[in-house]
Amino acid sequence: MTKAGRGKIINIGSMMSIFGASFAGPYAASKGGIVQLTKAMASAWARDHIQVNAVLPGWIDTELTQAARRQIPGLHERVVARTPDGRWGTGEDFAGSRSSWPARRLTSSPGRRIPVDGGYSVQG
Repeated sequence: MTKAGRGKIINIGSMMSIFGASFAGPYAASKGGIVQLTKAMASAWARDHIQVNAVLPGWIDTELTQAARRQIPGLHERVVARTPDGRWGTGEDFAGSRSSWPARRLTSSPGRRIPVDGGYSVQG
């Protein structure tokens, strides 16, 4: 990318880099590290016209979150109640079939973090 004089990198973090959860301390710390790495990379490579951003998925229906729902009583109900979209996210939310997919927005300015969480993070 440096030789080409431009490039775009999109890291995948998690909304857990924004919110803490008593059951996900190590996971949240690792995802917080992704956000800080994204900022550092964006700063380091901006002069080379390499943009670095991060997508922060929210509660996505995966094997990991299905296990969490079995292990943490009430998790499913709390997530759905707090999420304005009223549902868990799916892989389709990232496939480009929805007009809100953030990669298009991430290519305009470096260092951005875009939650993809059905509105969960706007609830404070």
